[in-house]
Amino acid sequence: MKSMIYSLSLVALLALTSCVQKSYQRVVVVTLDVSKEKDVQNVGIRGNGQPLSWDTDYPMQALVKDSLYRTVVTTKTGYLFAEIKCTVNGNFELQNQNNRRIEFDLQKDTTYVNLVFNKR
Repeated sequence: MKSMIYSLSLVALLALTSCVQKSYQRVVVVTLDVSKEKDVQNVGIRGNGQPLSWDTDYPMQALVKDSLYRTVVTTKTGYLFAEIKCTVNGNFELQNQNNRRIEFDLQKDTTYVNLVFNKR
């Protein structure tokens, strides 16, 4: 009986370890134009995959105050894309619309994304 439990445990362990997806470090530079927005106090992005979260803004820094913001996100993932939405003053863009899908550039170390707040 013990050998059967041991064998089943070994098979289960091998099955679990063989399903692990390889992950890669991805760097994404997001530039966001908020020039059409009024009274901009803070700008951020939210999304899936660390360091992003759907609960808390990942801050963006002003390149041109009240107009152009930028951030660099470094993550380790096995996915080929990430989903995000931008925020201004804590308010999500693209209400009742799908998230933005950022496809990672697999040919380069860094993916560059230029966005306009609340526009596809």
